[in-house]
Amino acid sequence: MTLSPVLLRSTIVAALGGLLFGFDTAVIAGATDALSQTYALSAGGLGITVASALWGTIFGAMFAGFPGERFGRRNSLRVTAVLYLASAIGCALAWNWSALLIFRVVGGLAIGASSVLGPMYIAEIAPARWRGRLVGFFQFNVVGGILVAYLSNYLVGLAGLGQSEWRWKLGVAALPALLFFVMLFSIPPSPRWLASKGRNEEARDVLVRIGEEDVTAALKRMMDSADRDRQGGSDALFQARYKLPVFLAIAIGMFNQLSGINAILYYLNDIFARAGFDKVSGDLQAVAVGATNLLFTVIGMSIIDHVGRKKLLLVGSIGTALCLAGVAAVFISGAHENFLVWLLIGFIAFFAFSQGAVIWVYISEVFPTRVRAKGQSLGSFTHWIMNAAISGVFPVIAAYSKSLPFVFFAAMMAVQFFVVLFVFPETKGVTLEKMQERLAT
Repeated sequence: MTLSPVLLRSTIVAALGGLLFGFDTAVIAGATDALSQTYALSAGGLGITVASALWGTIFGAMFAGFPGERFGRRNSLRVTAVLYLASAIGCALAWNWSALLIFRVVGGLAIGASSVLGPMYIAEIAPARWRGRLVGFFQFNVVGGILVAYLSNYLVGLAGLGQSEWRWKLGVAALPALLFFVMLFSIPPSPRWLASKGRNEEARDVLVRIGEEDVTAALKRMMDSADRDRQGGSDALFQARYKLPVFLAIAIGMFNQLSGINAILYYLNDIFARAGFDKVSGDLQAVAVGATNLLFTVIGMSIIDHVGRKKLLLVGSIGTALCLAGVAAVFISGAHENFLVWLLIGFIAFFAFSQGAVIWVYISEVFPTRVRAKGQSLGSFTHWIMNAAISGVFPVIAAYSKSLPFVFFAAMMAVQFFVVLFVFPETKGVTLEKMQERLAT
């Protein structure tokens, strides 16, 4: 099966949710100092401000599976586009701290929902041998959005906008959000979702449009899978036969954040400031980190279907642990601050081509169609609740000890290595239907 224009366009459009996801999560890094001054925030208040969007992501991830299952992945993505747009405009026009928090929560709802619906939609339209790279394109857009956010912060900072600078930084996301909404009307619904609803002729039409080589065989696999799900009784996620997929989704979501990745990205400018960099230098270093994130995500995407998910996670565990230990050593010793940028760039590189490239692919693969929406929600929910908790307490702990958070993150990456080594199965090149047979007990 080749990459047809419809398949390629559908992947790109669905992945635009990832670009907004990355932008909205990282853009706050360039506004933390201004927000602290504008609203006289303590370290705890700043943590609440940053984490407010993340608490929205928890609920977005938790509940996105329900409309995704009932109304379809594509239609539900349209709702997330509206939420992204409302959040960007609301944050730019926020009249007080409470209003800012409310609109950041709205943005978080969109981020959490798109982290469930985008990868799931792409996984369900992608052929097995392309699935890792196509779902990985969602993560490519996430890190692309992070880079765009850092670059946008730098450029807006050069414009001399004074006290309104942070409003422009948070508000520019309205333009891609509007584009995302419009483009979602140009892609088809998921054929696997259609088949699960008994809409087999519509599923057949979509398979033809996306360039499936053997439409009849592909549709039969989907229909048989749907029949097995219906004969299996309850579609509850938490039952014995799904215990391994449930564990895998929770584990990969937890370890993704126990690396400290998002806490580091959100407070990147503050980390550089503690190491002695000024505002402009910090913004430029952030752009370098964002560019590294993008580059190594591309590398991870290019090899994920050849090397496999498990090997990437193992290599990434070792690399991130060593770099994080190095960052902790810099802060403990109070010397060699010039190494900090390179250690963080190394950390980002190892993370991006391993966990960053794998997480959304892996979660979208390990659940059968009948509970995939719920399973994707579970994995995303775990990811975001850990993100919110870690990012909320990071500034408080870092104010007490610069090194302690990085010691903890390094230790968690060492633990991840052994969990992946002994528990995680390889999923490369396996159809979603065959994966269902392997992992269900």
